[in-house]
Amino acid sequence: MESSRISVRPFRLTDVDDILLWASDKRVTRTIRWDTLTTKEEVLSFIKEVCIPQPWHVSICIDDRSIGFLWVFHPAMPDDFPEEDIEVAEIGYAIGAEYWGQGIATKALKMAIPQVFNDFPQIVKIIAYAILENKASHRVLEKAGFHYERSLTLRGDFKEYGNKVDLVVYNFTIII
Repeated sequence: MESSRISVRPFRLTDVDDILLWASDKRVTRTIRWDTLTTKEEVLSFIKEVCIPQPWHVSICIDDRSIGFLWVFHPAMPDDFPEEDIEVAEIGYAIGAEYWGQGIATKALKMAIPQVFNDFPQIVKIIAYAILENKASHRVLEKAGFHYERSLTLRGDFKEYGNKVDLVVYNFTIII
């Protein structure tokens, strides 16, 4: 994929149809924290209530059409958290299945990382979690400059994974 066609930008209300294409695909949503979206109304609500209020809930685009998401989670982001000296943020991403294996997620991460460190100067490390068996996501993270940190097992209710899920933790750390 020609990298000049790839961009990362805030979600828009006009993205509804594009988002529905990938957010309704269980292959895409089975490894992320939110449920599959199946109607335009659900997508519109999702954009208004979840995406737009957070500046780092952004759309991965090709030719300005939404094909996925990239989110940064940092405890100091929501209004109800005081500004703290928190040094770690978490990043997550997914793209539509038809775009898998084309380097798009890697390019989007590479575009976002410098801006995350710029927007949150207290951050020195970004972590990402990948499902143990999702080797493609491991490769995306490694190609974007992340390094393996550790593996862990979480217990709880994890959609299709039952009561436990095995994860691999990657990190991108800046040297001060």
